[in-house]
Amino acid sequence: MKKLEGKVALITGAGRGIGREIALKLATDGARIVVNDLDPAHAEETVAAIREAGSDAAACVGSVTDPEFGPRFVKAGVDTFGGLDIIVNNAGYTWDSVIQKMSDEQWYAMIDVHMTAPFRILRAAADFIREQAKKEVDEGREVVRKVVNISSLAGVGGNTGQLGYGAAKAGVNGMTRVMAKEWGRFKVNVNSVAFGLIKTRLTEAAAGAGAIKVEGREIKVGVNPDVLKTMETGIPLGRAGTPEEAAGAVYLFCIPESNYISGQVVVCSGGFMF
Repeated sequence: MKKLEGKVALITGAGRGIGREIALKLATDGARIVVNDLDPAHAEETVAAIREAGSDAAACVGSVTDPEFGPRFVKAGVDTFGGLDIIVNNAGYTWDSVIQKMSDEQWYAMIDVHMTAPFRILRAAADFIREQAKKEVDEGREVVRKVVNISSLAGVGGNTGQLGYGAAKAGVNGMTRVMAKEWGRFKVNVNSVAFGLIKTRLTEAAAGAGAIKVEGREIKVGVNPDVLKTMETGIPLGRAGTPEEAAGAVYLFCIPESNYISGQVVVCSGGFMF
């Protein structure tokens, strides 16, 4: 039997990039996936890929920063697949500036997507998790659920020009440790994966040459090729990571072998630390 057979996983930002690879990785091992993305087309592409891989999936399109998204996301998992076993809070992006140039809008955008959105999703899941845990105890069964929050090296060691992003990702790590204590009695493992340099559309384009659209905003993304090369030479493994490798780090926290690991922040950076 596959390790995640029968499990239901909710993954934000899973239409492309790291989120898509996480969804495919968990689905390949048997999980049914609720795929979230801002873009309906990308969400449905991931759903189709999961079904082609032999598992099942459903799309839950929308912004994770919508105050009503958390309850709707949880409901999608429970109503569509009858359960909720894994939550991966992956959705996010960078909007960088040094402090004297950072606007309130930039600051709150980073806090909202990286901290407030996971908080609302976990709050929305709380009643279902508590009720199911009590039922499972009464039946003499132990079911271990998983929460994996996506953090960053910027939230572990800081990074120049990323005050809002770094503060939010540090907050994610704090949230992880608190939730591991609050939900331990419900047999829920809560951990963070802090990514270093991973090759995605946010890092591969030349600085200023690429942009993403987020809720009506056009955010410039990308890293200067020379800067990127310098960054890669500082990584002990000698290169940036791939989205597939990033997904592998998340997968480790979703399988039964990690059932006694909780409240941890694991860095996935090829050995690099600030």
